[in-house]
Amino acid sequence: MTLAIRPAADVTFDIVALGEVMLRLDPGEGRIRTARSFRAWEGGGEYNVARGLRRAFGGRAAIVTALADNEVGRLVEDFILAGGVDTRYLRWVPFDGVGRTVRNGLNFTERGFGVRGAVGVSDRGLTAASQLRPEDVDWDGLFATAGARWFHTGGIYAALSDTSAATVLAACRAARAAGTVVSYDLNYRPSLWQAVGGQARAQEVNRAIAREVDVMIGNEEDFTAALGFAVTGVDVNLSALPIDSYRAMISEVAAAYPNFQVIATTLRTVRSATVNDWGALAWSPETGVVQAVQRDGLEILDRVGGGDSFASGLIYGLLAGEPLDVAVNLGAAHGALAMTTPGDTSMATLAEVKKLAQGGSARVAR
Repeated sequence: MTLAIRPAADVTFDIVALGEVMLRLDPGEGRIRTARSFRAWEGGGEYNVARGLRRAFGGRAAIVTALADNEVGRLVEDFILAGGVDTRYLRWVPFDGVGRTVRNGLNFTERGFGVRGAVGVSDRGLTAASQLRPEDVDWDGLFATAGARWFHTGGIYAALSDTSAATVLAACRAARAAGTVVSYDLNYRPSLWQAVGGQARAQEVNRAIAREVDVMIGNEEDFTAALGFAVTGVDVNLSALPIDSYRAMISEVAAAYPNFQVIATTLRTVRSATVNDWGALAWSPETGVVQAVQRDGLEILDRVGGGDSFASGLIYGLLAGEPLDVAVNLGAAHGALAMTTPGDTSMATLAEVKKLAQGGSARVAR
C-alpha cells in the first residue's frame, strides 16, 4: 500500500486536526439528571485523534480551533496543553460577558451501565469553534510553510454550522495542495443535523467533503447516513461476522470515490452498555479488505472516544509505514484500550497498544 506521506524531517507536525474542543462534564457512575458533582475533561471527535497520536504514539500534534476568551475557555486550553497538543492555531474570540454572541462548548456525558445506555447532552450553540470561517486561518502558512504530514477532521465539526462545513472544505483543499494526507471521520450524529435539514443535508455536506479526502473512516451507520451507502443482510447478532456485506459496501464506496486511498470502518455490536463486540476492517486498492482481530464480549468502562482512538492508532500505523493489516490492528487495539478508561481521550501507551495488537493478554504487568 502506498500513501504519499511527507517526510517527518520536512514538516513541523505529524498531525493537525480541525474541530471543536469542548469541556466534558462527567457524573461518573451516576446520572446527569441527579448529579451533584461532575468530573471535568476535554474532548471533541477531531481533537481526540490528534491528542491520541501525541500522547499514546509520540507524534507532533496541533489543533485548529477557536475558544471564547473566558475562564471556561482557559480551562479547556489548560487541558489541551496538558495533552501535549500545540495551540498556536487556536483562535481566541473576545467574550461578551454573557454568551449572547459567542460561547464555549459543553458536553455532559454519562457512561451508561448494563441495560442503561450511555447518554450525551451537548450544549454548543453559538460556540467560537462553530463560527470559525475559512478566512480566519492561514492555511498556506499552516500546510505549505509549517507543514504537516497528516490532516484530520470530521463530520461532527462539519455539522456545527454552514461556516464550519466551509472551513472543513477549505482546510482539506489546502492540505491536499501541500501534499498532506487528509483523513475524515464521518461520525454521523443525528442530533447535530436534525435542525438544519436532517440526513439529506448531512449527505449533501459530507459528499462534497468526501471528494477532498484520502482516508475515509466511519462505521456502517456513518457510511449509510452520511454518504448514502448501505450494509445489507446484517444480522444484529454478529456471532458470525457478515464480512461479505461489509466488503460489498466498501466496494461501492471505493467505486464512487476513486480518490479514497484507504477506507476504514469499525465494527461494533452493543450487547449492553458495558459489553460490546469490537472489531474493524480497512481497505486499500493494493490490499483489498483486511480485518483486525475481532474482540467479542469486550468489557467497556467508557465507550466515548473509542472510534477516535481507533482512528489515531490507524493513522499512527500508516505514518510509520506499516502494512494496512498492521495499521488496522493497531487502531482496533487502541480503541479497545481507550474504552477501558474514563473520559474521551486515550490513556494508553504505545507499548500497551502494540502488546494488545500482537495478541497480549490482560495479565498483571509487574
